[in-house]
Amino acid sequence: MERARVVVIGGGITGTSVAYHLARAGWSDAVLVEKGELTSGSTCHAAGLVTQFNPSPTMMRFRRYSVELYRELGVFETVGSLRIASSPESLKELQRGASRARAIGLDVELLGPEEAVRLMPAATAEALYGAVWIPSDGAVDPHTATHALAAAARELGVEIRTGTRVTGIELGPRREVRAVETDRGSIETECVVNACGIWAPQVAAMVGAFAPSVPIDHQHVALAAVGGHELPREMPCFRDTDNLVYGKAEAGGMLFGGYEPDPVSRWEDGVPWEHGSSSLPPDQERFRPLMEGAIRRFPFLTDAGMVALVCHPDAMTPDGNPLLGPMPGVRGFWMAAGLSLNGFGGAGGMGKTAAELITTGETELDIQGYRPWRFGSPYRDPDFTTAAAREVYKYYYRLRYPLDTDEWGRPQRLGPLHGRLQELGAVFGTKNGWERADYFRPGEAWRRAGADQREFGWTAPPYLDLLREEHRAFRERVGIIDMTSFGKLEVSGPGALSLLERVADNRIGRAVGSIVYTQFLDERGGIVADVTVTRLGDDRFRVVTGAGAVDSDRGWLELARREEDGAVEIHDRTDELAVVGIWGPRARDVLEAVTEDDVSPESLPFRRAREISIGGAPVLAQRITYVGELGFELYVEREWAVQVWDRLMAAGQPHGIVPGGYRALDSLRLEKGYRYFGADLTAGDTPLEAGLDFCVAWDKDFLGRAALEGATTARRLRTLLVGNERYETVYGGEAIHAEGVVVGRVRSAGYGFTVGRNVALGYVPAAFPEGAQVGIEVFGKLVPAEIAADTLYDPENERVRG
Repeated sequence: MERARVVVIGGGITGTSVAYHLARAGWSDAVLVEKGELTSGSTCHAAGLVTQFNPSPTMMRFRRYSVELYRELGVFETVGSLRIASSPESLKELQRGASRARAIGLDVELLGPEEAVRLMPAATAEALYGAVWIPSDGAVDPHTATHALAAAARELGVEIRTGTRVTGIELGPRREVRAVETDRGSIETECVVNACGIWAPQVAAMVGAFAPSVPIDHQHVALAAVGGHELPREMPCFRDTDNLVYGKAEAGGMLFGGYEPDPVSRWEDGVPWEHGSSSLPPDQERFRPLMEGAIRRFPFLTDAGMVALVCHPDAMTPDGNPLLGPMPGVRGFWMAAGLSLNGFGGAGGMGKTAAELITTGETELDIQGYRPWRFGSPYRDPDFTTAAAREVYKYYYRLRYPLDTDEWGRPQRLGPLHGRLQELGAVFGTKNGWERADYFRPGEAWRRAGADQREFGWTAPPYLDLLREEHRAFRERVGIIDMTSFGKLEVSGPGALSLLERVADNRIGRAVGSIVYTQFLDERGGIVADVTVTRLGDDRFRVVTGAGAVDSDRGWLELARREEDGAVEIHDRTDELAVVGIWGPRARDVLEAVTEDDVSPESLPFRRAREISIGGAPVLAQRITYVGELGFELYVEREWAVQVWDRLMAAGQPHGIVPGGYRALDSLRLEKGYRYFGADLTAGDTPLEAGLDFCVAWDKDFLGRAALEGATTARRLRTLLVGNERYETVYGGEAIHAEGVVVGRVRSAGYGFTVGRNVALGYVPAAFPEGAQVGIEVFGKLVPAEIAADTLYDPENERVRG
């Protein structure tokens, strides 16, 4: 049997990039296998446009590096790019996007219509409101770029075998990779990288792993040159998002494609192995709206002859982000797939990051959102996964407002209290498949939220007064919220404490019944989870996390397990338990009215949990808060949930109890300076930078401790008061300016109804004192803001501990 240190499966742009970067890192004993020829999958049909413009800091850096790599290989054509706004609404989105780009280090220029047409004279100025200009963008020839990477990899020692299909992957008794089986023999190896594009889910299934992506049809057309309108080779690439099209000059004519509003998926149950570089039958009727959009921007195209209309499938994940990193439970198996239209732009950076992770175990970038294990049980439903992937594709160019909600594939997960929330007039959002109340319209029929902001645009939400009333109930009386979607992981066994102590920065080994707020850290001290851990017994713990983070957190715990820990079992109990949150000055009065158990401060102090009974229902009452008020999280089996809810609602009527949703919850937590994982806290942030140093237990060893000990804190997450009492359209991601330069980025924002101001959390230089004046870039203008106290409401936590 042959042997290689690593086997890369897939000969597209991603696989060749991974192989090249592995060899450059010293792992030259590598074999790349491809069932067809190089570029014979989605790669060969790509248009090859590469822009660095992206709202994700990680993807922006992937793309920036990709441009550098292609230039180094001599395959990049720098012509610049224009991202065009064809409506006033999209101009505001461009202004917002430019602010976000500056905040993450990408220098972009926002042009007026005249300047845009000057750079691209072939375009009409009609309905052209502005454009973002990035002069360093450009394009590659897909075939040339892929073969250049392959040649560079070969020079470093990588062996590339085409016409070789992987038929299986052999695992050892501990589910470690041992060999790759192909139709031309076996290759012994301890490391496999799945870079198989649209075939990646099937290859992942060979090792029992789940990696959802769906092939979505994508069409582009080559048009012949039009006499008198020949396009110069140096014409910038363009993206006209209102018209749903992108393109570039080619042979005097134009190559352009776009994003259909009702995309077609195929092969949801597996892509035929024999499919390769051949395209699919095109659909001119489906393409017609895109052709009309291109003609609106370039009217002379009405006279253009069609050279070829090409249809090909691209892999789309349910959230539109790639699958990158190790796969828990299968040692030595890695993913670099599901690129979701980030192919040539993302492939260079993804290959470099994959190689860093494989060879050193670390990377400087935050790839939290790309973890290949982040999708849980709802996404094992192919209909739901397909609907999610199609909706992501639909909005790849179409303007999606920040307050809009996914619509397709719903409902997927209904909690036991869903009916009660419907009766109360809930407007439901969705998270990880769960239907959750965003807010309530008392006396009106329930409905599901969707593209609601399209109705009111870039203004204050019409439901702001409803949020104010929910907020006020929690602050002044008592509010109740269904939090069943919370992720609930049970970690048990003799090795449970050892595992949790290693991954958490806070001390977990406390008395049974204690609740610990903590973060999980990586080797660099970056925050990869933000959770509470309740000790239910000597060897039994409950990790509570966000609805969207539970599968990611479970995978992280699986990856962190060590044999020396002893036996550990990790089970997801999310679907088994309902959670009711009840907070406010009258919360204890309500709870005392429905239980005979003692819930006084002495019996149930802050950050403690105990079993109580409510109407015969066994309930775990946890004294913890995410709103900054006295209150409880009540964990109860699903079959008892309605009984408990009804009793609480009835007992709360004399106190003016009001149901609340997640929009109000966000407002409440911002006033307290409570952090939100995924926005305020990411793997690129440490607890010291995030103002969570009180969670760091320096008297124990934990993952990331060495990095924290040697770190200097040059920036810090601070609370900012933005503008005045008028609602500002600040959503997160905006650039923070001081003295004429960008000094930071807003991470999350909302309106604080108690303080009567817009509140934001953002990272700024640590030296900035309280009271320092800064500006938040909102739609091209600076809105005054000041750095405030970290906690705006009840800084001494007197109400929480009451």
